[in-house]
Amino acid sequence: MNPPKACLFDLDGLLLDTEPLHGQTWSEVAAFFGGNLTQKQLLFLRGRRRVDCAYQIKEWLEKPLEIKELLAIHQPISKRLLSQAKAMPGAESLVRWCFEQEKPMALVTSSSSESLGIKSAPHPWLKMIKTKVTGDDSALKKGKPAPDPFLLASKKLGLNPQFCWALEDSESGTQSALAAGCQVWVLHNDDESFDWKISPKGSNPCHIKNLTTALEQLKKFNQGE
Repeated sequence: MNPPKACLFDLDGLLLDTEPLHGQTWSEVAAFFGGNLTQKQLLFLRGRRRVDCAYQIKEWLEKPLEIKELLAIHQPISKRLLSQAKAMPGAESLVRWCFEQEKPMALVTSSSSESLGIKSAPHPWLKMIKTKVTGDDSALKKGKPAPDPFLLASKKLGLNPQFCWALEDSESGTQSALAAGCQVWVLHNDDESFDWKISPKGSNPCHIKNLTTALEQLKKFNQGE
């Protein structure tokens, strides 16, 4: 494994502990229309753009709903819950270290610009990441699991994606980063149990239980070890 020229960070479930809040939001949306999402379905939604999630839930509900109806119910619930999101352990230290070492960074999130603003407001350290690719980025054709978000982020940084580390936590995000050609670090929560379509064998992706592991590896590279 080579030292990265840049770090590309996912947001939800990686830097901020929002995934349970997203799950609760979509559960409440489905319940409003008489549906009940399973844990497996909620895990499937992780890492995907809001509009893509809405289309998927419409399909699961099998009801003649308009996407705008789902999103209209989703918006106030999402705002209420996501403003409470806390930082993931080690996230701020990792971002601060990259900033202090002048390591290029990009935020690669399926969240819209508006949602990003709500979630990041209590966490000013996220402003250290200047380059951003959001789910509603005008230059983005497809969201995760397509490679487009990470390809766009590396393009904005002026780098080949194969020289970038992508840090993710979801299956869709991992697929996206791997397809883009990045070295991928996948953060796992102990309470997660679902089948990955990506083999955990080998050095890409690397599976970690905390962000401190990635930071320690960055420091080792920086010290020439």
